[in-house]
Amino acid sequence: MGDYDVERVRARVPALASGAAFFDGPGGTQTPDIVAAAMAAALTAPLSNQGAVTQSERNAEAIVYAAREAVADLVNADPNGVVFGRSMTQITFDISRSLARDWGPDDEIVVTRLDHDANVRPWVRAAEAAGATIRWTAFDPATAELDDVTVNERTRLVAVTGASNLLGTRPNIRAIADRVHDAGALLYVDGVHLTAHAPVDMVALGADFYACSPYKFLGPHCGAVAASPALLETITPDKLRPSTDDVPQRFELGTLPYEMLAGVTAAIDVLADLIAGDEATMSRRDRIVRSMTALEAYEDDLHQYLRAGLEQIPGIQLFSNATHRTPTELFAIQGKDSADVYRDLSARGVYAPAGSFYAIEAAEHLGLGEAGAVRVGLAPYSNRDDVDRLLAGLRQ
Repeated sequence: MGDYDVERVRARVPALASGAAFFDGPGGTQTPDIVAAAMAAALTAPLSNQGAVTQSERNAEAIVYAAREAVADLVNADPNGVVFGRSMTQITFDISRSLARDWGPDDEIVVTRLDHDANVRPWVRAAEAAGATIRWTAFDPATAELDDVTVNERTRLVAVTGASNLLGTRPNIRAIADRVHDAGALLYVDGVHLTAHAPVDMVALGADFYACSPYKFLGPHCGAVAASPALLETITPDKLRPSTDDVPQRFELGTLPYEMLAGVTAAIDVLADLIAGDEATMSRRDRIVRSMTALEAYEDDLHQYLRAGLEQIPGIQLFSNATHRTPTELFAIQGKDSADVYRDLSARGVYAPAGSFYAIEAAEHLGLGEAGAVRVGLAPYSNRDDVDRLLAGLRQ
């Protein structure tokens, strides 16, 4: 395996020329130039609604097909089961409402306190509407480890995060999946935060649905959910009468954002190329796994350096303590308002926001409430100089 060259990655990200150190990647990464170029090329070539007659129709068709293939390669899915939408939140609401048509008072849905609200509220609302019971899984505030997810014969679906966007915690999804499937239930995995930091195989994880957001891994602002086409065939979403009944298109309301999807493909190609070479001899899926494995090792090493530095800051309280987690830290400093820390760091050109970041159940479970705490996350372009600037700002 080649060595991870962070400077090669940084050279592709124009926003870094601003001089800022970006630790806000968990909320959205900066965009490589070739991703923006792919989006511009899609918009400036002939483009219209998908079809097979005109060149502009064929261009749209090719963009959508390529994006489904790219996401499938990224998470080891069937491209015919990749659904695109405005956001992961929107798609999850749509799927939850569709599934809930078959739920009733005898059914239970399991959600967790660790999750982003996009993988909580859609299921809570849908269960309430169907008269089904919501069962909560908590986590240990001291360790940030998820409690055991328990299911029974009444369980219809379990929604759980692949990695907490607030704390970085990576639950054992495979173990949860085995339990869920033994009960005859479905597993909906929020992979928004995980996908940016590690190689993903939704089949090996046992996810029936795997959701992600390209703007968390160098791409544009949209969402995607992957599932098996056979599973999607069993779900009947609301749609317009003239729109197709085909899967996955019947889940995609209105005209797709073709320029966004061109950017999705370009971003995934960037991920595949984090370790360069072998384009002619390796599949894109294999190159993605190689690159993301190298990125995970690089980020883990830089994360250890970051964590060791944070532990030396007087009065700091660190909340991200799970054994297996992404390079994400949530912390507060005694006697300092986290919003003030956020502003002070920003004035130094270090972007490390404070809040609950829509993981409101987790923030409340930690006793932090809506105000949350300061969150820092590493990204493919983060380097040791960034970390040194963050630590210096916190010490000062």
